[in-house]
Amino acid sequence: MSVFERLAELERERRSFAVATVVARRAPVSSHLGDRAIVLANGTMEGFVGGSCSRDIVRREALRAIRSGQPHLVQIRPGGDETAAGEDGCIVVAMGCASEGAVDVYVEPRVPHPLLVVVGDTPVAGALVRVASQVDYDVVRVVVDAELVTLAAPPGVRCVPLERLGAYLDETGSEARAALVAVVASQGHYDEEALAPLLRAKPAFVGLLASRRRAAAVFAALEAQGVAREALATVRSPVGLDVGARTAGDVAIAILAEIIGCAPRIERAAEAASRAADGAIDPVCGMEVDTAGARHTLEHDGRTVFFCCAGCRASYAARLNVALS
Repeated sequence: MSVFERLAELERERRSFAVATVVARRAPVSSHLGDRAIVLANGTMEGFVGGSCSRDIVRREALRAIRSGQPHLVQIRPGGDETAAGEDGCIVVAMGCASEGAVDVYVEPRVPHPLLVVVGDTPVAGALVRVASQVDYDVVRVVVDAELVTLAAPPGVRCVPLERLGAYLDETGSEARAALVAVVASQGHYDEEALAPLLRAKPAFVGLLASRRRAAAVFAALEAQGVAREALATVRSPVGLDVGARTAGDVAIAILAEIIGCAPRIERAAEAASRAADGAIDPVCGMEVDTAGARHTLEHDGRTVFFCCAGCRASYAARLNVALS
């Protein structure tokens, strides 16, 4: 599979990733102009942009770019011991390994728009779809199959029959589900049928448009079907900020305002779901190192110290006057 086919595949799967491309080099370095790597949000790197030190630097900076959503140029230089901001927002990173070469890598993130699932063929559901689709949400409208015939969805809004909601959520992928926002606004028509698969998917936010009395009845029915109380407790109902909304449009804006207010928590949930295995910091060069399957380690004072490469491990051992096995 070519890199472009892989990028298209990641786009279809709604995965967050960054593309790192070597745009300048000064020998001796192992990378070449145009070398490219894809870094996934869980830290997995596909491709080549240099040796172990460069790879770990690029991986760290790619994850930072994914979190911020902003591209930047990473200039890896020999010597020094700090990461600093260069001109025009470039990041200058010291090469902690023995290499005397230098390399510039452009890191460009691709983070999909937030995914919002709106359930129901009601005025509030329709208004929420229209408003959210104007503010960079990737909106999916869910109604029963019979309602699809007469449903008028705005351009770019996908429609999924309720009967396929569970399958659609399975196909979405764990990373997208962790950041998914869903609002059930069928107003009594098929609240339970929609909430059951949504709660199984464990999205970041689930709201139910219902009175407290109606919500209690919905929750009781779902609990009788085997849905855990802990899952039901995550449902926000009545969904929407209390701003005195009266019209369907007002209610839709109040719902979206509550979703926006929860954005930091939603982002943390998505990041936790996509984070790689527990990391550690190389005490020599300051690089982030995955502890899972780490090749360069040293036992000292009853704990394991992790390194990005053999050179950093040897330097640390020499500093402590510890013999390497």
